[in-house]
Amino acid sequence: MNDGAAPRVASIRIGTGPRLHYAEFGAPHAEPVLFLHGWPDSWFSFSRVLPLLPHSIRAIAIDQRGFGDSERPDSGYGITEMASDAAAFLDALHISRASVVGHSFGSFVARQMAIAHPHRVGGLVLIGTGFAASNPVTRDLQKALHDLPDPIPVTFARDFQASTVHHPVPSDFFNQLVTESLKLPPRLWRLAIDRMVEYDDTQQLEAIGAPILLLWGDQDALFSRESQENFLAALPAARLKVYEDTGHCPNWERPEFVAGDIASFVQRA
Repeated sequence: MNDGAAPRVASIRIGTGPRLHYAEFGAPHAEPVLFLHGWPDSWFSFSRVLPLLPHSIRAIAIDQRGFGDSERPDSGYGITEMASDAAAFLDALHISRASVVGHSFGSFVARQMAIAHPHRVGGLVLIGTGFAASNPVTRDLQKALHDLPDPIPVTFARDFQASTVHHPVPSDFFNQLVTESLKLPPRLWRLAIDRMVEYDDTQQLEAIGAPILLLWGDQDALFSRESQENFLAALPAARLKVYEDTGHCPNWERPEFVAGDIASFVQRA
C-alpha cells in the first residue's frame, strides 16, 4: 500500500483542450487506473482511497475540466466531451489503456468513455451510479440550482455534501470536500448538472464490453437499489457489491473496502 505517502501532484494540457490538474500514486510502470470524481468535487474525493491501493496500481485522479484546480474553458461540459477529455488525458500521459473508476457524475463519464473509446478501457468500477442519470432526485437538484446566488453559499455546499453521506467521515476530510466544491464556479454548478441530467446512455450500455463492477451504498439517496438492478438487467455480466450502512459516497465512507474491491477487480480484469 501507499499508506502515508503524499501524492504526486501536477497538471498537463490535453491536446488542444484545457490543462487538467491531477494527483498520482504508485509507480509509473504499474497498472494504470484512472479516477473520475463526482459533482461538484475534485480528485480529493478519492484521497481516502488512493493511499490504500497496492503498489501494483498506478492510481491517477484528475480534476475534470472546470473542477478543482483544472482550467475552466467556456464550453465542453457535456458527458461526451468529458469522456473525450479523459481519453485525451491518457494520450497526454502516453497510456494506451487503463481501468477507469467513476463516482456519481464521474461514473457517467466513465461509461461514455467505455462506449466511445472501448479500446482505452480495460475495466469499469462505477461507484454510486444509476441506470439513468435523470431521476426525480437529480431533477429536483437541477431545479434547486437555478436560483443559486453567486458566490455559492458555503451553507448550501456543506448541506449538499452532507446529504450524500450516511456513514460518518472525518471532519477535516469533509471540510476539505466543501472547500474543493467551492472552487467550481456557480455557472458550472448548474451547467454540469444540466449536462448530466440530459445524458442518456441506457440504450448503449449493452455495447460496453469491458468488465464492470458496481459499488453501491444501501443508503444511497441519489440512486436506488432498483436502479442498480436495472443496470444489471441491461448488462448481466456486471457485478454489484453492496455496502451496508453506507450512503452515496462509499469512496468517502468506506475507503478501506473500496480500495480492496478496486484492487481485486483490477487484478482480475
